[in-house]
Amino acid sequence: MSRIGNKPVAVPNKVQVTVNKNEVTVKGPKGELKETFNPDMTIKVEDGQIIIERPNDLKHFKALHGLTRALLANMVTGVSEGFRKTLLITGVGYQAQMQGNNLQLRLGHSHEVIVEPPENVSFDVPKDSRGQMIHVDGIDKQVVGQTAANIRGWRPPEPYKGKGVRYSDENIIRKAGKAGKK
Repeated sequence: MSRIGNKPVAVPNKVQVTVNKNEVTVKGPKGELKETFNPDMTIKVEDGQIIIERPNDLKHFKALHGLTRALLANMVTGVSEGFRKTLLITGVGYQAQMQGNNLQLRLGHSHEVIVEPPENVSFDVPKDSRGQMIHVDGIDKQVVGQTAANIRGWRPPEPYKGKGVRYSDENIIRKAGKAGKK
């Protein structure tokens, strides 16, 4: 039995959910998300809650049940509160700054990296961070996470000095450098 799939998704007052067969549209103060789900899952909106039901207890449907519920919960959270990933930049001369809506990164390459935000995603570089912190904000959890991973991919943290771009909650396991002459 899918424990996650059986939990109903609470819908806040400011969020509107529309179900048309297997296509779900969620509108909220931050925007609108639309997703098509597997037609085997039954999605209903009752008493301010989204309820997902599966046709039987086959392993495939149990997994799909939990997945559908998690995706719907992320959609509701995204349009009501939004999602944020925070990246930290470590290294001499490494920094980020805003260039209009785009993000300009100096990461030790021969050129500056310009990152354009996808739809419904915005970047923010706080002034007090001196270009060492980047916030990636948006309503779609998958797009926010992928955009943050793409930025991190330009200069992943290295294990000797820890230089590079890392997530704020990421722990870099450091290695010892060369052993000196004895």
